[in-house]
Amino acid sequence: MKRLGIISLFVILFVAFIAVWNYSYQMGSEEAYVPLEPAQESIIIPTEYGVFQRSQHALDYENMPFDYEHQRSLETYYKNRAFPGAPPTIPHVVADERNMGDNSCLKCHENGGFVEKFNAYTPVTPHPQLTNCRQCHVPELTSGEFKPNSFVKKQVLGAGNNNALLGSPPVIPHQLQLRENCLACHAGPSAPVEIRVSHPERTNCRQCHVPSDTKVQEIKSFTRNKKE
Repeated sequence: MKRLGIISLFVILFVAFIAVWNYSYQMGSEEAYVPLEPAQESIIIPTEYGVFQRSQHALDYENMPFDYEHQRSLETYYKNRAFPGAPPTIPHVVADERNMGDNSCLKCHENGGFVEKFNAYTPVTPHPQLTNCRQCHVPELTSGEFKPNSFVKKQVLGAGNNNALLGSPPVIPHQLQLRENCLACHAGPSAPVEIRVSHPERTNCRQCHVPSDTKVQEIKSFTRNKKE
């Protein structure tokens, strides 16, 4: 009788073990459910977000050979700017009916490319989302449209060493408004050779390069010349 009781207890424990194991196995086979919190709108910093706008072209720039016969320099970069930071003027003829971004300008200036007509590479715009290009960029032929004044174009120095320490990443010497897209100006054949980055594949530029906190010298106001 005692032996029968022990066998019955063993059978009950074995059946209970099988039932618990089977239940645990079934629960483990089900997909995990993690309740998600309500999605919150992420805060995007424009000066940080714009860095990645041309990141998909980074490896293209890395593997692109240099065209030494059509190098673009800082001299030509500033030649068609009234002052450092000013929107560049349009150095070529633009038909009035084809002078907006999606209609004409971005066909060449969104991704660049070599233009045989001008024997040069097309500069890439850092802000292709702004399609009303003629709002800021004007043709060079503006004789007679402006009054003589005392404004003197500032002489721009070359790309000197603006590193905080010897060997440290250079700081960003200009404002980032409308120029958040680093690779647009610093990579590719249309980039001035003096400021062309040697590592375009590292697309998170702001991880190492920070804006300069140097105070800009006060710019004196200019006045129109009095008529003689």
